[in-house]
Amino acid sequence: MPKNVRGFKISIALVFVLLFTSIILPSGQHADAAPSFAKGADISWVPGMEAQGYKWKDKNGVQRDIIDILKNDYQINSVRIRVFVNPSNDYGNGYMNKDRAAALALRAKNAGMSVMLTLHYSDSWADPGQQTKPAAWKNYTFQQLMDAVWNHTREVMTAMQSKGVTPDWVQIGNETSNGMLWEDGKASTNMKNYAWLVNTGHNAVKSISTNTKTIVHLAGGDDNALYVWNIGGLINNGANFDMIAMSLYPSASGWNTAVTNAVNNAKDLINRYGKEIIVSEIGMDNTQPAAGKSFVAAMKTQFRNLPSSKGKGVFYWEPEATPGYNGGYSKGAWQSNGLPTVMLEGFID
Repeated sequence: MPKNVRGFKISIALVFVLLFTSIILPSGQHADAAPSFAKGADISWVPGMEAQGYKWKDKNGVQRDIIDILKNDYQINSVRIRVFVNPSNDYGNGYMNKDRAAALALRAKNAGMSVMLTLHYSDSWADPGQQTKPAAWKNYTFQQLMDAVWNHTREVMTAMQSKGVTPDWVQIGNETSNGMLWEDGKASTNMKNYAWLVNTGHNAVKSISTNTKTIVHLAGGDDNALYVWNIGGLINNGANFDMIAMSLYPSASGWNTAVTNAVNNAKDLINRYGKEIIVSEIGMDNTQPAAGKSFVAAMKTQFRNLPSSKGKGVFYWEPEATPGYNGGYSKGAWQSNGLPTVMLEGFID
């Protein structure tokens, strides 16, 4: 079946689903108002770390719930939570299925935080170097792949809502710098397929919650050429989505230049496409906490002041990680003794 016919079928189905949901779903099924500017943290490792016995202390050495510390000590108002399709039980590289993600989202909501959902559309990590199909989807036709994206997206949203949580934002993929669900959705070889997969995820989210913002997220936030190629390619191929997200992981010596380039990139994207910008991932080496604090503060300030109030937030990636967690991650904001560094103090106004 031609791609444009498939898209037409999805669009017609969406009209009926949206009409249906607007008539019968209770008001609680819509996303709560997102903060005007998200000061956020990806905390997806928390359930696995807790299962391993990790505990966290505040700067005074008092052991407390990590979500409580993030909110009340560092003004974190939003969390980011990833979901894999059929993950292993590996605490670091799997574990986060839709039910564990929904339980974590409920904890965040109960603390008064907003939730960003990140759909990896893979059984483990999806990033610029790997966008591996879930094993169960390996032999699907492209039509079946779109159906799987539709069904999985709705299943995760429904799992969240079963806990009383409707995400404010949903990423359709993670760091899809060269597309998603390779090889079918690899942007460098088939931008149209990539666009239709984004469309399918977007439509699935909107069929559950019209107020939830959908996001396309790329790595290398200081690389304007990448964003113009990818985002422009999506739009030229008819993709619908609400926001553009970035990752940025500079060195302690080069963060000023990286921030300047990322801000200039964001301004150019706003001028070209008129879309809101959010920074889904930042981090810096945990041996450089003072530089990290300055970097966080600069990102917060400069993205909050983007033209036309289009900058919508900054999220630190896995700040709860201790040095070397999961085989060597070195950009967390806690020390081996359970005490925090000063890194997250950059979020404090």
